[in-house]
Amino acid sequence: MDHQYEVIIIGGGPGGLAAAIYAGRAEMKTLVIEKSGYGGRIKETSEIKNYPGTIFDSGEGLMKKFEAHAKSYPTVEFKRTTVSEIEEKDGLFTVKTKRRGDFQANAVIMNTGTEPRVLGIPGEKEFVGKGVSYCATCDAEFFKDKEIHILGAGDQAIEEAEFLTKFAKKVSIIVLKDEGCLDCNEVAAKSIASNPKVHFIWNATLAELKGEERVESVVIKNVKTGEQFEEPSSGVFFFIGMMPKTELVRNMVDCTRQGFILVNEKQETSKAGLYAIGDCTNTFLRQVITAAADGAKAVVAVERYLKEKHELDALLADTTENVAFIFYNPYQSEDIEASGQLERLLKEDYKIYKYDISRQNLLFKRLGLKETVSVALYESGQLQQVVTDLEAVLQKIKN
Repeated sequence: MDHQYEVIIIGGGPGGLAAAIYAGRAEMKTLVIEKSGYGGRIKETSEIKNYPGTIFDSGEGLMKKFEAHAKSYPTVEFKRTTVSEIEEKDGLFTVKTKRRGDFQANAVIMNTGTEPRVLGIPGEKEFVGKGVSYCATCDAEFFKDKEIHILGAGDQAIEEAEFLTKFAKKVSIIVLKDEGCLDCNEVAAKSIASNPKVHFIWNATLAELKGEERVESVVIKNVKTGEQFEEPSSGVFFFIGMMPKTELVRNMVDCTRQGFILVNEKQETSKAGLYAIGDCTNTFLRQVITAAADGAKAVVAVERYLKEKHELDALLADTTENVAFIFYNPYQSEDIEASGQLERLLKEDYKIYKYDISRQNLLFKRLGLKETVSVALYESGQLQQVVTDLEAVLQKIKN
């Protein structure tokens, strides 16, 4: 296959573009696949004031700078298409797309982001684009001098509500909790509370959207009493959380119950060679700066992974020697003692490689190991046995 790369980055959001920059600086042969526009959902944000070095910019403006920087490296390629499937065999990943063919790489970085959570009430699906929206920046101008409703009380909901007051005549915010209880940061809460265009509806949720051709009214339900009432409305914005777009790899890696990909401090997933960054991971904070940091960490980790993979493949290809891989955790004193004991007992019959799993864990993961001290015994290039019980290892040696 001609389409061979060292790393493929799926998704061109802030994290993916930052990863492309780091990969480009490392002169890695890289492919970035993005199905729509580079920059991700942050482009929908009208104001960014918390990215270091950027006192004020729009999300689109900042992402254009990211994109231009990433595209300045000759070893980084960009393709606009949709990924339909990811396969892995013997450490090689095949990324299949709908229109541009298949591509292969030894490592893949997932930067697939999130999408708005849908409430699923009557009228929501029917009125999408006809009064129902999930993006204030995209649709605010359509509601100039009109009365609208917002569902949600988190940072996104309150910040977008503040933006919408620049256009709408009245903004009613529907909040599930008691009066005064918002889930946003304190600065945003104080600002929205003093805005004369904003009206709060507490202990409530939406039950139904009504209208002929587009949204004309909303049915609001009090969650404590069950009482329902109807209000006129020209539009409804839903900001009730985001869902991860991780369907491509949910059968390959460990995820949370919500579908966010579980990663460690190196952005590694439970699958060797597969990394995840940005909003699709189980991260504490979802911001441009954290996504960019994820991208940087992932590429540095990929570099080390590819080096380890190359060295390991060379070792396993050598059929002239019997080899023992001893896996240990350097932060466990008993592991250090036990690994030394094993080395002394095995060195007459095997060439010994001691792997500190905090630094070299590729074979450890490949063998599906979870505990240390563990030993993998290879003879003539073939795996003979994996032993995870130290007493069993010692007994095997004695026999």
